[in-house]
Amino acid sequence: MKTIKFTLIIMLAFSIQLSAQHRGNYNEITQDISRQNILTSGNAQIYNPTVQQQINKALYPSNIVTVDVKALQNASATTYTAIFNLYQMGPTAEKTSQLMKERIDSIKYRLNSKGISQKDIAIDVISFIPIYEVEVTKKLFSKTYTEVPKGFELQQNIHIQFTKTNQFESILDACAQSEVYNLVKVDYYIENIQEVYKNLQDELLKLIDDKKVYYKALGFDMSKYDVAIADDKYCYFPKDFYQSYQAYNSTSVEALNKNKGVTTVKKQASYYYQPLTYENYDVVINPSILEPVVQIGMNIKLVFTPKPVEQKPQPIVKTKIDHKYYVISPNGTIDVKELNTKQ
Repeated sequence: MKTIKFTLIIMLAFSIQLSAQHRGNYNEITQDISRQNILTSGNAQIYNPTVQQQINKALYPSNIVTVDVKALQNASATTYTAIFNLYQMGPTAEKTSQLMKERIDSIKYRLNSKGISQKDIAIDVISFIPIYEVEVTKKLFSKTYTEVPKGFELQQNIHIQFTKTNQFESILDACAQSEVYNLVKVDYYIENIQEVYKNLQDELLKLIDDKKVYYKALGFDMSKYDVAIADDKYCYFPKDFYQSYQAYNSTSVEALNKNKGVTTVKKQASYYYQPLTYENYDVVINPSILEPVVQIGMNIKLVFTPKPVEQKPQPIVKTKIDHKYYVISPNGTIDVKELNTKQ
């Protein structure tokens, strides 16, 4: 009976491990999807509530026409700049500066052999300060505590510019051999960003013209509409889109085999690049990407409202009535008199 229970526990733990691998390491809770329902038409379960709301979205007709177009371009960086922090301590200012210079010269020499010249390397001095320790002086009835300099601390940043991503591995190796491990960040630069914006603008104008033709085919005469416009542009770099996660499952199965308590391993935080998704864009240039890129976008929104109907002024017709009265004398003479209506 104990053997059956032990086997059942192992099978259960093994099935849990397989389930975790099937989902991947990214810890995301999703609903189960039946493959049989997917294969049969009409029974597929929509497990994403956002998608379900979009499909069942109600439409409300209106005589106001809105053209909202968005374009995105994935652009590879022209140059990259890696920044490393160097920390050096020494007994004197001269010795500290000398040790730092030796480390930097070693990095420059190794990078030069990898095709990165001196003009692509810059040094940024962060701080150069003395380090104090407390010296205790004992007297007959008291003690004196005095701060005295015992050494110096020098911090510098080394900026290394490169043009190809495969050069970064050589940069890491050169820095590691000089005992430099603190990578601060990697900046991305695009020299022709104005050309990218111009390209996005041209694509949006083409799309707007196509939409005008579409609305004209539906019976809308765009010349009879007033237009209001709003536009926007933006640029995002890879550092803005790194997200973290922890492993979904890390239980040790070996503890079960030894009849010991289950030991959970500390889950290491991992990071992954999550760029902007494309579902909200009408135009995406260079959609397939292999490495982190700079994402540049532009939005244009046009609102067409019907022009007010011009009302022609109605002519004012004035009717003038002449009031007269007739006086007939006894002998039959008729005298016409004007009636004064101004009194």
